[in-house]
Amino acid sequence: MRPPRQDDRPLRRDAEKNRQRILIAAADVFTQRGLDVSLDEVARHAGVGVGTVYRRFADKEDLVRALFTERVDEIAALAERALDEPDATLALLSYLEQMTAAMAGDVGLRQLLMFGNCAGDRFSYVRQRMAPLVGALLKRAQDSGQVRGDLASTDLPFIVLMLSMAAEYAQDFKPEVWRRYLTLLIDGMLATRAGITPLPVPPLDTNEMEMIMRQRARKQH
Repeated sequence: MRPPRQDDRPLRRDAEKNRQRILIAAADVFTQRGLDVSLDEVARHAGVGVGTVYRRFADKEDLVRALFTERVDEIAALAERALDEPDATLALLSYLEQMTAAMAGDVGLRQLLMFGNCAGDRFSYVRQRMAPLVGALLKRAQDSGQVRGDLASTDLPFIVLMLSMAAEYAQDFKPEVWRRYLTLLIDGMLATRAGITPLPVPPLDTNEMEMIMRQRARKQH
């Protein structure tokens, strides 16, 4: 094998720089407008030609897949940091607030996590990456006696979804209104208040959650 030529290295650096620029631009336009924007628009926002985008990503789905993995890892990092918080209840509620804030302000992230094409490995990746972390956060809080024991880890994504949709509906008038509803929901999650009403319907299991996401993805496409 020949040693790499000197001019190979700048090309590789430029390629990676362009790739990161495209990912940043895609995250920006997807945040504001969702996943319907074209690769031409992503290229314009990145300040590169569309040919450069196609050299880094085979198609739009390839770009979305790369961004999806990156965003899931960022969300997983929120949960990992929450697990370092010594107060188990504060850790869970802080994660729930941060996750909702991220979803409420990012149309593309909502579509990636909740309404994206789940026919491939995306939902499996979310479940494998997030389920153990969210489950650990919830179990710690329940073991402390501060959070009601009938709350399930599959309840939390739906809570986040409800709150983020409230933010979307009110975005032109009061986009932070989701914080009001989060406070109401937190009161219902805590086991410390008197007169807790039993939940009338059992939680979704992980298979039901996956089927719901896949069905929603088919309707969106």
